[in-house]
Amino acid sequence: MFAFNCALQSSSTGGVVVFICNRRRLESKPPYMSQGIDPSSDIFQRIEMKYVDDDEGIKKYFAAFHLHDMFPVAVVIDDFGDFFDERNCQEKYVNPRGRELAMVRTLALCQNAVIHANDTRPCSLMLSDTHHGDSSRLLYVYKRWIQTIFTIKGDGSGSYLLEKNVNSASGGSGKTRAAKFSVALQYLVLEGIINEREQ
Repeated sequence: MFAFNCALQSSSTGGVVVFICNRRRLESKPPYMSQGIDPSSDIFQRIEMKYVDDDEGIKKYFAAFHLHDMFPVAVVIDDFGDFFDERNCQEKYVNPRGRELAMVRTLALCQNAVIHANDTRPCSLMLSDTHHGDSSRLLYVYKRWIQTIFTIKGDGSGSYLLEKNVNSASGGSGKTRAAKFSVALQYLVLEGIINEREQ
């Protein structure tokens, strides 16, 4: 939905959104759309798909990012953490925390490219990652490189809470605001907004 919304907002300026993902995972589990979104909308023509298999594909894309004639308004990397195989990263960096090292180096490259693009036009970076159970053990890595983190958690009754957590400059968490969603017939349905509260 982030990619669609960015493409919709930039349609008057001709901006595009780049969606980086693994083709097999996307085809086996396509994303849900919000109710009322027409799957045949011209807005989807403004979303460019970039298929990669591992972190090397992401690094190659961002290493050549400065060569774009026109930068995208947003780059979305779907299931970011899944591009980093634990064992391969440990062997490559000869370190038990090789996966974290690989992720940090890739995030630094992504961040550098987006900062460069922002000198010309607004460009944002969004990552998605999936974790089952409690919070991610890699959350500390993401907090260092990503200013705003959204979390989605099931509430036990078939609905999901989408929370926006903003990292404050002092290093603590700021206020959160949550939206409650459910899934019906392959569509996301907004049930309501939960007021801000201190984290």
